[in-house]
Amino acid sequence: MVRITRVYTRKGDGGDTSLVGGRVVGKDDPRVACYGTIDELNAIVGIARSYNAQKPNSPERDGFDNVLRMIQQRLFDLGSELATHPGDEYEGQLTIGEADVTWLERLIDRLNKDLPPLESFVLPGGGLLNAFLHQARTVCRRAERDAVALSRIEPVGKPVIAYLNRLSDALFVFARWAASTLGEKETLWEPALAPDDTWPP
Repeated sequence: MVRITRVYTRKGDGGDTSLVGGRVVGKDDPRVACYGTIDELNAIVGIARSYNAQKPNSPERDGFDNVLRMIQQRLFDLGSELATHPGDEYEGQLTIGEADVTWLERLIDRLNKDLPPLESFVLPGGGLLNAFLHQARTVCRRAERDAVALSRIEPVGKPVIAYLNRLSDALFVFARWAASTLGEKETLWEPALAPDDTWPP
Protein backbone atom coordinates (compact mmCIF):
# COMPACT_ATOMS: atom_id res chain seq x y z
CA MET A 1 0.00 0.00 0.00
CA VAL A 2 1.30 3.45 -0.92
CA ARG A 3 1.50 5.92 1.97
CA ILE A 4 1.60 9.65 1.17
CA THR A 5 2.34 11.88 4.15
CA ARG A 6 3.42 15.05 2.37
CA VAL A 7 1.96 16.67 -0.76
CA TYR A 8 4.69 19.16 -1.59
CA THR A 9 8.47 18.68 -1.34
CA ARG A 10 9.81 21.73 -3.25
CA LYS A 11 12.20 19.37 -5.06
CA GLY A 12 10.55 20.10 -8.41
CA ASP A 13 10.76 23.88 -8.21
CA GLY A 14 13.73 23.92 -10.56
CA GLY A 15 11.92 22.07 -13.33
CA ASP A 16 13.07 18.54 -12.53
CA THR A 17 11.23 15.52 -11.18
CA SER A 18 12.13 12.05 -9.94
CA LEU A 19 11.06 8.89 -11.73
CA VAL A 20 10.30 5.65 -9.94
CA GLY A 21 13.67 4.48 -8.63
CA GLY A 22 14.97 7.99 -8.03
CA ARG A 23 16.36 8.93 -11.45
CA VAL A 24 16.02 12.73 -11.94
CA VAL A 25 14.81 14.11 -15.28
CA GLY A 26 13.36 17.35 -16.57
CA LYS A 27 9.63 17.86 -16.33
CA ASP A 28 9.63 18.27 -20.12
CA ASP A 29 11.20 14.83 -20.59
CA PRO A 30 9.23 12.71 -23.12
CA ARG A 31 8.67 10.05 -20.45
CA VAL A 32 7.15 12.61 -18.07
CA ALA A 33 5.02 14.02 -20.87
CA CYS A 34 3.77 10.52 -21.66
CA TYR A 35 2.67 9.57 -18.16
CA GLY A 36 1.33 13.09 -17.69
CA THR A 37 -1.04 12.52 -20.61
CA ILE A 38 -2.09 9.23 -19.03
CA ASP A 39 -2.92 11.16 -15.85
CA GLU A 40 -4.96 13.65 -17.89
CA LEU A 41 -6.83 10.77 -19.53
CA ASN A 42 -7.55 9.20 -16.16
CA ALA A 43 -9.02 12.48 -14.90
CA ILE A 44 -11.39 12.70 -17.85
CA VAL A 45 -12.50 9.09 -17.39
CA GLY A 46 -13.23 10.10 -13.78
CA ILE A 47 -15.44 12.94 -15.02
CA ALA A 48 -17.28 10.51 -17.30
CA ARG A 49 -17.83 8.22 -14.30
CA SER A 50 -19.29 11.13 -12.35
CA TYR A 51 -21.83 11.86 -15.08
CA ASN A 52 -22.61 8.18 -15.50
CA ALA A 53 -23.39 8.04 -11.76
CA GLN A 54 -26.11 10.68 -12.30
CA LYS A 55 -28.02 8.38 -14.65
CA PRO A 56 -31.08 6.53 -13.26
CA ASN A 57 -30.29 3.34 -11.36
CA SER A 58 -29.92 0.38 -13.71
CA PRO A 59 -27.70 -2.69 -14.16
CA GLU A 60 -26.34 -1.06 -17.33
CA ARG A 61 -25.27 2.09 -15.50
CA ASP A 62 -23.66 0.14 -12.65
CA GLY A 63 -21.94 -2.30 -15.00
CA PHE A 64 -20.54 0.57 -17.03
CA ASP A 65 -19.28 2.28 -13.87
CA ASN A 66 -17.40 -0.90 -12.98
CA VAL A 67 -15.79 -0.94 -16.43
CA LEU A 68 -14.69 2.68 -16.13
CA ARG A 69 -13.40 2.03 -12.61
CA MET A 70 -11.28 -0.87 -13.86
CA ILE A 71 -9.90 1.29 -16.66
CA GLN A 72 -8.96 4.03 -14.19
CA GLN A 73 -7.10 1.49 -12.07
CA ARG A 74 -5.18 0.14 -15.07
CA LEU A 75 -4.34 3.66 -16.25
CA PHE A 76 -2.79 4.33 -12.86
CA ASP A 77 -0.78 1.12 -13.20
CA LEU A 78 0.26 2.23 -16.68
CA GLY A 79 1.33 5.64 -15.39
CA SER A 80 3.55 3.92 -12.83
CA GLU A 81 5.04 1.71 -15.53
CA LEU A 82 5.81 4.68 -17.75
CA ALA A 83 7.27 6.60 -14.79
CA THR A 84 9.90 3.89 -14.43
CA HIS A 85 13.04 4.25 -16.55
CA PRO A 86 14.19 1.04 -18.27
CA GLY A 87 16.52 -0.75 -15.87
CA ASP A 88 14.86 0.68 -12.76
CA GLU A 89 11.99 -1.79 -12.62
CA TYR A 90 11.29 -3.38 -9.24
CA GLU A 91 10.06 -6.79 -8.20
CA GLY A 92 6.28 -7.04 -8.31
CA GLN A 93 5.82 -3.93 -10.43
CA LEU A 94 2.49 -3.86 -12.24
CA THR A 95 2.66 -3.62 -16.01
CA ILE A 96 0.20 -3.64 -18.89
CA GLY A 97 0.04 -7.02 -20.59
CA GLU A 98 -1.59 -8.75 -23.52
CA ALA A 99 -4.46 -9.86 -21.26
CA ASP A 100 -5.41 -6.20 -20.74
CA VAL A 101 -5.57 -5.67 -24.51
CA THR A 102 -7.68 -8.82 -24.92
CA TRP A 103 -10.08 -7.68 -22.17
CA LEU A 104 -10.72 -4.44 -24.06
CA GLU A 105 -11.26 -6.31 -27.32
CA ARG A 106 -13.86 -8.61 -25.75
CA LEU A 107 -15.58 -5.60 -24.19
CA ILE A 108 -15.68 -3.74 -27.50
CA ASP A 109 -17.14 -6.78 -29.27
CA ARG A 110 -19.85 -7.32 -26.64
CA LEU A 111 -20.97 -3.69 -26.59
CA ASN A 112 -20.72 -3.15 -30.34
CA LYS A 113 -22.75 -6.17 -31.43
CA ASP A 114 -26.11 -4.55 -30.53
CA LEU A 115 -25.32 -1.04 -31.79
CA PRO A 116 -26.87 0.18 -35.04
CA PRO A 117 -24.39 0.29 -37.94
CA LEU A 118 -22.77 3.67 -38.51
CA GLU A 119 -23.64 5.46 -41.73
CA SER A 120 -21.53 8.53 -40.99
CA PHE A 121 -18.86 9.75 -38.58
CA VAL A 122 -19.98 10.72 -35.08
CA LEU A 123 -19.60 14.27 -33.79
CA PRO A 124 -18.45 14.56 -30.16
CA GLY A 125 -21.15 15.73 -27.78
CA GLY A 126 -24.84 15.01 -27.54
CA GLY A 127 -24.80 14.72 -23.76
CA LEU A 128 -22.33 15.28 -20.94
CA LEU A 129 -21.40 11.61 -20.57
CA ASN A 130 -21.07 11.22 -24.33
CA ALA A 131 -19.00 14.41 -24.62
CA PHE A 132 -16.50 13.42 -21.95
CA LEU A 133 -16.14 9.91 -23.37
CA HIS A 134 -15.22 11.47 -26.70
CA GLN A 135 -12.79 13.84 -25.01
CA ALA A 136 -11.23 10.85 -23.26
CA ARG A 137 -10.93 9.16 -26.66
CA THR A 138 -9.01 12.08 -28.16
CA VAL A 139 -6.69 12.38 -25.14
CA CYS A 140 -6.13 8.62 -25.32
CA ARG A 141 -5.01 9.07 -28.94
CA ARG A 142 -2.57 11.74 -27.78
CA ALA A 143 -1.28 9.41 -25.07
CA GLU A 144 -0.75 6.79 -27.75
CA ARG A 145 1.21 9.27 -29.87
CA ASP A 146 3.29 10.23 -26.83
CA ALA A 147 4.02 6.55 -26.14
CA VAL A 148 5.06 5.98 -29.76
CA ALA A 149 7.34 9.04 -29.63
CA LEU A 150 8.88 7.78 -26.38
CA SER A 151 9.40 4.32 -27.90
CA ARG A 152 11.58 5.90 -30.61
CA ILE A 153 14.18 6.86 -28.00
CA GLU A 154 13.63 4.47 -25.07
CA PRO A 155 12.10 1.02 -24.64
CA VAL A 156 8.35 0.96 -24.01
CA GLY A 157 6.48 -2.27 -23.32
CA LYS A 158 4.86 -3.49 -26.55
CA PRO A 159 1.44 -4.03 -24.89
CA VAL A 160 1.40 -0.36 -23.78
CA ILE A 161 0.91 1.06 -27.27
CA ALA A 162 -1.54 -1.71 -28.21
CA TYR A 163 -3.52 -1.05 -25.01
CA LEU A 164 -3.82 2.67 -25.71
CA ASN A 165 -4.79 1.99 -29.31
CA ARG A 166 -7.52 -0.40 -28.21
CA LEU A 167 -8.65 1.85 -25.34
CA SER A 168 -9.32 4.73 -27.74
CA ASP A 169 -11.48 2.36 -29.80
CA ALA A 170 -13.26 1.26 -26.64
CA LEU A 171 -13.99 4.84 -25.60
CA PHE A 172 -15.55 5.48 -29.01
CA VAL A 173 -17.78 2.42 -28.59
CA PHE A 174 -18.59 3.48 -25.01
CA ALA A 175 -19.89 6.82 -26.30
CA ARG A 176 -22.07 5.08 -28.89
CA TRP A 177 -23.28 2.57 -26.30
CA ALA A 178 -24.16 5.41 -23.89
CA ALA A 179 -26.22 7.02 -26.64
CA SER A 180 -28.03 3.77 -27.36
CA THR A 181 -28.48 2.47 -23.81
CA LEU A 182 -28.31 5.35 -21.34
CA GLY A 183 -30.30 7.95 -23.26
CA GLU A 184 -27.45 10.09 -24.54
CA LYS A 185 -27.91 11.82 -27.90
CA GLU A 186 -25.69 10.91 -30.84
CA THR A 187 -25.05 13.47 -33.58
CA LEU A 188 -23.72 12.36 -36.95
CA TRP A 189 -21.48 14.30 -39.29
CA GLU A 190 -23.35 15.83 -42.24
CA PRO A 191 -20.77 16.51 -44.97
CA ALA A 192 -20.99 19.93 -46.64
CA LEU A 193 -23.88 21.00 -44.39
CA ALA A 194 -25.13 24.39 -45.56
CA PRO A 195 -24.95 27.18 -42.96
CA ASP A 196 -28.16 28.32 -41.31
CA ASP A 197 -28.78 31.97 -42.17
CA THR A 198 -32.06 32.26 -40.28
CA TRP A 199 -30.39 33.25 -36.98
CA PRO A 200 -30.09 35.87 -35.75
CA PRO A 201 -33.24 37.25 -37.31
